[in-house]
Amino acid sequence: MDRIKQYMVDNQEQILEDIQFIVESDSPSKNKELTDACKQRIQQLFERYFGYKAEEIKETQYGNHLRFEFGEGEETVLLLSHFDTVWEKGELSIKVDGDKVFGPGIYDMKGGLVQAIWSLKGIKDLQIPMNKKVIFLCTSDEEIGSPSSKTIIEKEAAESDVALVTEPPVAGTGALKTGRKGSSRYFIDIKGKAAHSGNNHQDGINAIKEAAQHVVYLESLTDYEKGTTINVGSIKGGGKLNVVPDTASIGVNVRVETSEEQQRIDEIINGFKPYTEGITLKIRGGINRPPMNRSESTGELFELAKEAADDLNIDLEEAYVGGGSDGNFTANLGVPTLDGLGAEGKGIHARDEHILASKVPERAALLCKVVSWV
Repeated sequence: MDRIKQYMVDNQEQILEDIQFIVESDSPSKNKELTDACKQRIQQLFERYFGYKAEEIKETQYGNHLRFEFGEGEETVLLLSHFDTVWEKGELSIKVDGDKVFGPGIYDMKGGLVQAIWSLKGIKDLQIPMNKKVIFLCTSDEEIGSPSSKTIIEKEAAESDVALVTEPPVAGTGALKTGRKGSSRYFIDIKGKAAHSGNNHQDGINAIKEAAQHVVYLESLTDYEKGTTINVGSIKGGGKLNVVPDTASIGVNVRVETSEEQQRIDEIINGFKPYTEGITLKIRGGINRPPMNRSESTGELFELAKEAADDLNIDLEEAYVGGGSDGNFTANLGVPTLDGLGAEGKGIHARDEHILASKVPERAALLCKVVSWV
């Protein structure tokens, strides 16, 4: 067996224990106290395995980010992981069912984060030579669009030669991700006029009715041939049934394949006008992540990963996917970016989110090889 894979197989139980140690610390993106508590557990792993902690990047609204430097060299590999999740405290529990290990954020992407730590530990313990030093960023707000970490990621990417992202690979195939759609987020706040629904209905201006008209139009902008999807994912408004509702708000998620299309949809939404006289609109949000387009250099990076996979008897494929990640930021800066280097499993943002325990050694070994080869 390949010596790196053998090392990961020999340490499989400990790797899985470390994954559980991080997963059992709930870390919903908007809860600073909980994300900071999870961050402390990651720091414990860094100190245990390397003898020093990561640099802590302080935040006031979101959890603090971590910057861990490993190895030496004039050139840099940027390794990206996040430890926030979409799950609230106690919403999911950890359980094991055969080869499947379930838990909040275990697939997206705490499993990948721990595998990244072990890939660096493997390089240290096996004294594997490296071509570049590693800057390993662990961030706390990816699931809500990286509002505080985006500038940090872009600053590090501008000084890096390669970016590797430990988001999960494609479920079922284990394919790495060399392209992703761009994403935008919008909130449309609608203000109408309240009135008694029985006595003075004619005096009211219904904000929910206005919202409904915008929802129908927004959904009509979806164009599968272009790869454009518009999803109205949230709506709220009104209250008492005998009152004409004077407020409503809708949340919109946009996914596109090109920057031009992203800009076109942005202009349409920001140009919205009321359908009804007396309504006022307030539009918040905008373009979040640009498309991650496969470049020639990213293709070369995938070929290197494929060679590493061949050493491990892994039949590695690449894929273009609709979801976004922090890799969109690095690719947009022209940095060769390879995504999907995390744990194999299934159930991103689903209640059956899980990883496959049997795949942990080979995926950790794959990342270890790629980090040391680039």
